[in-house]
Amino acid sequence: MSRIGKMPVAILEGVTVDIKDKTVSVKWPKWNLSYTYLDWVNVNISDNEVVVTIESDEYSNLRWLTRTLISNMIEWVTDGFQKRLLVLWVWYSAKVQWSKLALNLWYSHPIDHVLPEGIKADIEQDPKWETIIVISGIDKQLVGEQAAKIRSYRKPEPYKWKWVRYEGEYIQMKAWKTATA
Repeated sequence: MSRIGKMPVAILEGVTVDIKDKTVSVKWPKWNLSYTYLDWVNVNISDNEVVVTIESDEYSNLRWLTRTLISNMIEWVTDGFQKRLLVLWVWYSAKVQWSKLALNLWYSHPIDHVLPEGIKADIEQDPKWETIIVISGIDKQLVGEQAAKIRSYRKPEPYKWKWVRYEGEYIQMKAWKTATA
């Protein structure tokens, strides 16, 4: 049995949590998120905390999931979430133009990646000739999805030193193949 599911979620100052028709809405002055939970789970607000209960012990995993999602929504609305991508190669470049990210990844054409509503991209230049793309927003799933799509345009390869990869991702480099005489 999970002890995390039994713990109440503290509501941070400035955050408003509403429960209506099996839907939890978390609001902050700038943003809001909502989550519709299942029938076997009950969510109540008491003493500035959100308490999640279940009807029977066979649904304990749903209590843990619902409690974690509500806790994450409260955290994301206040702090936000971001993924950092490193673009490494001298001729690769990235620019933000309105609501799209213009990537030049040495294809025959530039790539215009349109960012959905609620997602923001920033470009930073590293002194090591790396361009850093910062994808940020309040929806962790949407931020991760956009970062994965941008990474898929030029995945890391073990033989060459040119790629788009996550910051902190380790790539095991391989030696070039050699001919034997």
